Amino acid sequence: MVVQIVKVMFPLSRLHVTKSFPLMRFMSSLSSDSSVRSLLYKEYGEPVEVLQFGDSALGKLEGNQVLVKWLLSPVNPADINTIQGKYPSKPPLPAVPGNEGVGEVVAVGTNVQNFSIGDRVLPNGNNLGTWRTKGNYKAEDLLKVPSDIDPLAASVLKVNPCTAYRMLRDFVQLKPGDTVIQNGGNSAVGQIVIQLCRIWDYKTVSVVRDRPDILKLKEQLKELGANEVLTEDEARKTDLFKSKKLAVPKLALNCVSGQNALEVSRQLANGGVMVTYGGMSREPVTVPTASLIFKDLTFKGFWMSAWYKKHYGSKEQIDMINEIAQLFKEKKLVVPPHKLVPLNNYREAIVNTLNAGGKTGLKYILDMTNV
Repeated sequence: MVVQIVKVMFPLSRLHVTKSFPLMRFMSSLSSDSSVRSLLYKEYGEPVEVLQFGDSALGKLEGNQVLVKWLLSPVNPADINTIQGKYPSKPPLPAVPGNEGVGEVVAVGTNVQNFSIGDRVLPNGNNLGTWRTKGNYKAEDLLKVPSDIDPLAASVLKVNPCTAYRMLRDFVQLKPGDTVIQNGGNSAVGQIVIQLCRIWDYKTVSVVRDRPDILKLKEQLKELGANEVLTEDEARKTDLFKSKKLAVPKLALNCVSGQNALEVSRQLANGGVMVTYGGMSREPVTVPTASLIFKDLTFKGFWMSAWYKKHYGSKEQIDMINEIAQLFKEKKLVVPPHKLVPLNNYREAIVNTLNAGGKTGLKYILDMTNV
């Protein structure tokens, strides 16, 4: 199977990824092809060892269900951790992995009122299993997304952009000109943070791990809108804030933890907030006593899944999805560099996501239309 490779730092319209899926094709498949190709795991463990690729029968569509043909589904670190059994949210086994993706409605149950054939949808719940060609889902577990948004953007919309959006909106009342500092600036979330800050007129300082092509990475992130990009060593020595080149950060975003997070927290203004949403170093967040007593810093955590559970079906959720979708449509947001791989070539996506080590912004997206 030929692997499609797409690396982007430019408007999505150039990709020409949008495909036409005629209704007759889907109606024909419903009558003649009731099989589903999917990934499945029957026990927790390392994904390359426990994942199985194969065919299964498609169950009967119930009155409250929607039949979805999945188009694209990204591979996120949380998906890997779920398969390993290390993630707080664990599906009953056997399970189809995948928490994110974009699909197209190809049939609706008799009691479904809010979906029509041809609608584009996102999963609106945990562990719905998007690493499959199609499946039946309760209507309440799906979220409609504008059909004119590029499928690539729609496929990655639910997790990383929404995580960046909520962290920038919910913890500190930022105003234009304020500074946000983050580590993991080259991560998928980090790149969206940079772009949203550019759109909302906040300044960003991104800390990244040093590497041979560091100058190229710095250039890429600055093209997205980063004001400054520093290596960990440079961050320890920087005078960006003492020199008043940039305002002292009120908000810090941490996905690395360990010593990296400690150094980032030291740059915060008095009364500043650090939000931790990951731990790529697998080291704890260490908080000096002085940071609490003399700088009155606040340390909080954020988990997008918990936010979704609390705000399930709310106007706030719908408004956020629509706003981010519109930003993608207007090409103010772009999808991070990525690679499409066919569903049956999942091992490549899994292995490279596992071995990324926090030093790559390349995102792997499973292509269910190319199996």
